[in-house]
Amino acid sequence: MKHIVYQTSGTCSQQIDLDIDDENRVRNVQFLGGCNGNLQGVSRLVEGMKVEEVKERLGGIRCGYKNTSCPDQLARALEQAE
Repeated sequence: MKHIVYQTSGTCSQQIDLDIDDENRVRNVQFLGGCNGNLQGVSRLVEGMKVEEVKERLGGIRCGYKNTSCPDQLARALEQAE
């Protein structure tokens, strides 16, 4: 299991902690800060998903006028982890 700590940029959340298991699946996603209810939902929805699928689905999502979002930052964290 690989543990990732990612410092976010441009979002209300400040950090994402997550694991990638030996089958390249996302586990134990936790956001520090941000919209608590929404980010708990994102975390539960991606639990057990393949890294590539999470990156494809969440990469590029924007939050209002911002160029990124918490889901996009999760995709970036996974990209950086490779």
